[in-house]
Amino acid sequence: MSDRVVDDIVALLPPLLQGLEALQFVARNLHPPAFDAVMEAVGQPEAALQAARADLGDWPEEFADLRRHLEAASEAVIAGVAGLHAARQPGGDMTMVFRALRHSPRAQEALYATGARLPPVSSFFLPPALREDGALAERLAQPAADGTGVIHGGVPGARGSFSLYVPEYYTPDRAWPLVVALHGGTGNGRAFLWSWLADARARGAIVIAPTAAGSTWALMGDDPDTPNISRILDLVQSRYRIDVARQLLTGMSDGGTFCYVTGLRAESSFTHLAPVSATFHPLMAQFADADRIHGLPIHLVHGRLDWMFPVQTAHEARDALTVAGAHVSYREFDDLSHCYPREINTVLLDWLDEH
Repeated sequence: MSDRVVDDIVALLPPLLQGLEALQFVARNLHPPAFDAVMEAVGQPEAALQAARADLGDWPEEFADLRRHLEAASEAVIAGVAGLHAARQPGGDMTMVFRALRHSPRAQEALYATGARLPPVSSFFLPPALREDGALAERLAQPAADGTGVIHGGVPGARGSFSLYVPEYYTPDRAWPLVVALHGGTGNGRAFLWSWLADARARGAIVIAPTAAGSTWALMGDDPDTPNISRILDLVQSRYRIDVARQLLTGMSDGGTFCYVTGLRAESSFTHLAPVSATFHPLMAQFADADRIHGLPIHLVHGRLDWMFPVQTAHEARDALTVAGAHVSYREFDDLSHCYPREINTVLLDWLDEH
């Protein structure tokens, strides 16, 4: 690289990564009554990023693609933080906050494309505890195998489509654990994939993030989502070697609730269920196939501060599923509202290996 390109990247990357971490911090700690306090903790990370972006010089044509991705990631971070600040102004509301946070997965997708050329970016897309793991960094620095990385099935984020992550070091000589991660209401798989990518990348798991066929998952009435997920599973299993004993179905909010709807069916192939911040009705356990639910590993995750689905919902689910014969694990976060706690991914992957 030319000195100018190196200098620009050295100046741009730290505020870019800090800004992205700020968006992730807000997403993890978002609780409507505490929003102002969370934003005070975040500060104004976009200022340094805007300055570094404004100082970018001319780059040789061979680095045009790299620059395009870095600029797209920067623009998404700046827009996301700006949207959060706007939500604090008179007339702002939580809807503006949710819209602002949609910029975070867009920034991550743009930035991830630079990881093979920029080691600090590669390190960023790992769980914090593993960012200094030299052996892991060396493995990830090798050329990616064909058919690996982030792959979109159909139009990314479109209803009924899916996004897929296959670790770049995938080989077919062993069976790989599978995580199917279902987004929350009004979300999409293209965005929700990034809730799992870093942990799957570090641990060696394949992740499928489908998008619901409708505006959210089929929680009542006709169910086009179960056959669509089965179709996607068949497609992925035809191309990659999946461990049939480690197939986790998890999801956030409506996606977590749909874990019960489809995962408790007698014909379900999922070996483990992990609903996060989900709602539940005791009849789900009563109407589930008795043989299916008996001994089924189910890991419930909920926040004590959840304002959409109060934590008592999770307590009822834990008790009803236990009575029905499921092998229930339960994790409650005292500081969690109706948000996805990425730190649970490592716990779930450990549990997937152990049960």
